[in-house]
Amino acid sequence: MSRPYLKQIDQTIHKPNLNSFDKAIFILHDQLNLEAWPDWIKKEKPLLIFIESKEKGESLPYHKQKLTYVLSSMRHFAIECTESGFNVLYHSTEGHYDDGLSAILDGFDGQLTFMTPSEWETRERLRSVKSNFENQVQEIPNSFFLADVDQWKDKIGPNYRMEYFYREIRKQTGYLMDGDDPEGGEWNYDEDNRESLPKNHPLPEFPLFEPDEITKEVMQLIDETFTDHFGELNRFEYAVTRDQACTLLDDFIENRLDKFGPYEDALKTGNHKLFHSQLSLYLNNGLLLPAEVCERALEAYHKGNARLNSVEGFIRQIIGWREFIRIYYEAMMPDVRDANHFGFTNKLPSMFWTGKTKLKCMEESVKPVIEEGYSHHIQRLMILSNFSNLTETDPRELNRWFWFAYIDAYEWVELPNVLGMSTFADGGVLASKPYVSSGNYINKMSDYCKHCEYSVTKKTGENACPFNYLYWNFVDKQRDTFNDSGRVNFMVNMFDNRKSDQEKEAIRESTERFLADLDRES
Repeated sequence: MSRPYLKQIDQTIHKPNLNSFDKAIFILHDQLNLEAWPDWIKKEKPLLIFIESKEKGESLPYHKQKLTYVLSSMRHFAIECTESGFNVLYHSTEGHYDDGLSAILDGFDGQLTFMTPSEWETRERLRSVKSNFENQVQEIPNSFFLADVDQWKDKIGPNYRMEYFYREIRKQTGYLMDGDDPEGGEWNYDEDNRESLPKNHPLPEFPLFEPDEITKEVMQLIDETFTDHFGELNRFEYAVTRDQACTLLDDFIENRLDKFGPYEDALKTGNHKLFHSQLSLYLNNGLLLPAEVCERALEAYHKGNARLNSVEGFIRQIIGWREFIRIYYEAMMPDVRDANHFGFTNKLPSMFWTGKTKLKCMEESVKPVIEEGYSHHIQRLMILSNFSNLTETDPRELNRWFWFAYIDAYEWVELPNVLGMSTFADGGVLASKPYVSSGNYINKMSDYCKHCEYSVTKKTGENACPFNYLYWNFVDKQRDTFNDSGRVNFMVNMFDNRKSDQEKEAIRESTERFLADLDRES
């Protein structure tokens, strides 16, 4: 039977007879690496099952680039498994994963194994299938991460910060350790990693990949089936196979890792990648594994090809932050989905959908998301999330946007970053302070303000940078939270004691005018 948009798959993978197998493995779209699965799978070669779920794709207006990446990488992996001698059942369903899996199990008498999904809803659905097929389905732990969740999740709370976890995981892995001490004598080198990019500093080119016939078929599917979804699909240049992802890892290690550290917080007009690796999407679906990425960076350091502060900063993002937020997710779900410490209820500003705004920093941060589903972490934290908080936007609306707009976003990784870190929606469980700033920080770390219609040196009034008065308005209105944090309580004192009554009134008036005129999604 012909299946539209699956011609490339059906030409390569022939539907197997289910009754010929006594064991099967269900592989999700973010578990695409057999090296992370138990060894017996490669030895015994059970039936491998892949499912495309239309209902999952429609559950949020996922970026068209993201849907293309997810489906194309899964299809490529399924074909590679076939070429490696596995029998593969590639199934598509109008429903969700549990619908597709239940339909398969109705005609299968063998034992099916699935790995714990990283996302909560999919996990609940598969466990429902396990309950319905009690003697036929087994679940095994997710092994695409380095840390054992059960060892750490009871520690999650306001008094347990990522830095504590990071030091312990460094000791466990031995990464950048000199016996019991950190390499170089310091646990982190943040002080060396906050440089703005010098003018005319040369920047490396990113390798790009032309879509093959499999990807082109997926792009056609997305264009015609998910027409109203977020983002553009005028081109698609991401890696979709492990070999391609390894090429990108090689390129990062050779051409960008050394300068990643100093400029990891830098921002530049017209370039949202700079020296960043852009490897998160490949780590988050398994094409690359965290240990191999870290070990490549360590190898570059030991060979003298990358400075210590760059390698430490990069490894901290992977074994520190990435692992820590996954543990946070497991400890805090599902209640954390409703976190809203400040009680904001405003809808997301329309510029998050259109990219149209006079604010140059917002334009530069939203535009690449619309076009590619990507921008780097400082754009996410100190511009997009900062602006969301300062404009009193419901953090749950921002969380939803991050989830569907970013190509590397899965709930386990974006929810802690948005509701825990960048918007302080959890009230300080993950972060020790609200991450908000005035235009001064943006001006320090970027060249955006030079090209903006607003004046970053002007504090209030019509042409003043909105970040300036929005920031002080936020400090004033959220003073209880600032006073409770030992790190930023001095900002309330600055507002109270160093701002004149006229300045305070101008801040409030400018804020009220800006928020009243701000267009928000309906």
